[in-house]
Formats: sequence, structure tokens, C-alpha cells
Amino acid sequence: MYKLPIHLNSGCPNRDGLLGTGGCDFCAENGAGFELLSALTPVEEQITRNMKYIGSKYGASKFIAYFQNYSNTYMSFDSFKTAMSSAIHPDIVEFSISTRPDCIQKKHLEYLAAIRKETNIQISIELGLQTANYHTLRKINRGHGLASFIDAVVKIHHYNFDVCAHVIVNLPGDNDIDAIETAEILSALKVQQVKMHALYIMKNTKMGMDYERGLFTIISLDEYIDRVILFLEHIHPDMVVQRIIGRAPEENSLFVNWGMSWWKIRDLIHNKMEREQRHQGDKWFSGLNF
Repeated sequence: MYKLPIHLNSGCPNRDGLLGTGGCDFCAENGAGFELLSALTPVEEQITRNMKYIGSKYGASKFIAYFQNYSNTYMSFDSFKTAMSSAIHPDIVEFSISTRPDCIQKKHLEYLAAIRKETNIQISIELGLQTANYHTLRKINRGHGLASFIDAVVKIHHYNFDVCAHVIVNLPGDNDIDAIETAEILSALKVQQVKMHALYIMKNTKMGMDYERGLFTIISLDEYIDRVILFLEHIHPDMVVQRIIGRAPEENSLFVNWGMSWWKIRDLIHNKMEREQRHQGDKWFSGLNF
């Protein structure tokens, strides 16, 4: 099974003026989708082309339709229905829909529930939280706070869809305590999945300009590894960790992964956890035992 990236012509309320302009300080003009086909390409064609390429490259026979870039529930309801119905395919077993916590609406969730009932295609919703520190969220112009994330998770869980939270543990201003608090909040909310990546500094972004002016520094790789492990120790032992490090195109970036391959950093994290006998959920807090 493998994910098929699908690019919709969606937008972001933090870019079009509804909440703000310019987007999050770290977000590039093209969002997070640097390996996507054009949004002008019909969904059916994107699925067919990606299925052929990814299926032959990785030996996949079943696929997850991954609506990746920007906020994929931030469009007209009719456009959303058309996009979702166009992705129904015998070899698609799940829809994974990336969006913002403040872009979750009941009608979208009800339509997805109807698709699941009719086709048995499973549904997961990816929400960009990044950090539980609402002061940091405000500083990076995220456009929403922690309460919006909590509200979205409650709404999604009502339909028994899985939630995947996006987390960046080394945002400027955050520390180890913020990583622990983020882990514990995700666990308390019974979030089923988490995606982590280190902060990328992309060109032509607000954060990129601040970085070039020396207004903040990025923690060292050793500090990042320690913070990731600390985060993992404090999440629920059953939470699915989709990734602990990501990647970004170096040609458009000022800083990516300390100049090291993502898989090397992944291995460093794994090796340190094994060496020090540290495990996911070791410090998960489940209440006092009387």
C-alpha cells in the first residue's frame, strides 16, 4: 500500500485575506506540495498517472489517496464533493485529507462518512498543529490557536475518522517543555497518528527573511534528536508515528535537516533510542494510580 499525492485547487484562509495574508511564516508560496502534479490536472488523471508510477516503482497494489497541499476542505462544498467522488477507485482503500483545524465543517465530514459507508474507503484527516504553544502559533502567524485544533479533533472523532497531527518540535521559541506538552495533549485527545518534521527554512518566506537577518537560530541536530525522543516518550504507546523527519527541496531552501539526508537522521534517532533503551510511551501520563 502506498500514498498517491493528489493536488487540488484549494487555498488557505491565512493567505486569501479571510484570516490573514502571506500564510504561516514558514510556508512557501507553493505550500507543502513540492512533488505534486498540477492542480489543473483532473483528479482521475492524477490518480492514474501516480498509480502507474508508484505502483511499478514500489510494488504497491493498493493505495491511499493523499490530498496533501494547503487546506483541502477550504473550497466550495460542491468542489469538495466533486474532488472526493473523483478519487473513488477499486484500488483506493483510504482518503487522507490534509487541512487546517479551523477549516473543518460538518457537511464535509458527513459527505466523507457517506463515502465510507458506500465504498468502505477509510477516512483520515491530517491537521496542521505544529505546536501546542499558542504563543508560538501566534508568533509564526499560524492563524489559529490550540483551541481550534481541539475543537477539530472532537468534531472528527464524532465520525470515527482517524486524526493525524502535524508537529514541528523545533520552532523558534519552543523548548523541551513545549514538546512534552504537545505530546501529552495529542495523547489526551486520543489522536491516532502523528507526523513530525524538522523546521525547514524556505526562500521567499517571512521566516526565511528573519533567518537571513539572524533574528533567530535553529537548535542543533543533537538537540533535535533529543527533543524528538522526548516527544516520543510522552505520546501514547499506541499512537502511529508516520514519520520523525521529513525532507524538502534544497534548491528552494535556506536550511533543511542540517545538510544531512533524512534517513541518516532517522537512523540516528532510532540508534540512540535503542542504545539508551528509550521507547515510545515510556513517559506517557495516564493518571495517578491509587
